[in-house]
Amino acid sequence: MNDYFPSVLASPRPDQYRMCLTLGEHSARHIRRIVRSCLGDWDLAGLTDSVEPAVTELVANVVRHVPDRRCTVLVLRQTEGVRVEVTDRSPQLPAVPPDLSPEAEGGRGLLLVDAVTDKWSVEPRGATGKTVWFECAGR
Repeated sequence: MNDYFPSVLASPRPDQYRMCLTLGEHSARHIRRIVRSCLGDWDLAGLTDSVEPAVTELVANVVRHVPDRRCTVLVLRQTEGVRVEVTDRSPQLPAVPPDLSPEAEGGRGLLLVDAVTDKWSVEPRGATGKTVWFECAGR
C-alpha cells in the first residue's frame, strides 16, 4: 500500500513532500507530475527540466534493481533550490560501469543525473538499504 505523509511543517506551502511507494511500470510518470507540482508551488518551475529526468532515473533504478520495488521519495525545498532523495531497502549501491561501451543500451543513468543536477551522491545505510539524492539550485 502506498502512503502519503503530510509535511511536518504547518504552512500553506509545505517545504517537503514525502511518498512511500511500491513502484510499478507507470510510477515515474506520476512522480514527475507530483514533483512538477511541488516545483510550481515553490516558484521553482525553472528547475523542472533538470529535476524530472533525474528523479525518473532514480525511480527507474528502483524498479530495475530493488526486488520489492519499495522506496520513499522525499522532495525538499531548500533556500537555493530543491533536493530529492530516493531511499530503498537494497544495499546494492549504484555505480557507473567503468568500461561503458558507446553501443551499450544501459548504464548511462547516473551520467544523466550528474549532467542535469548540481550535485548528487549515495548514502549507504548498511544492510537496511541506501539513499540516492540530488540537488538542483535555483537559477
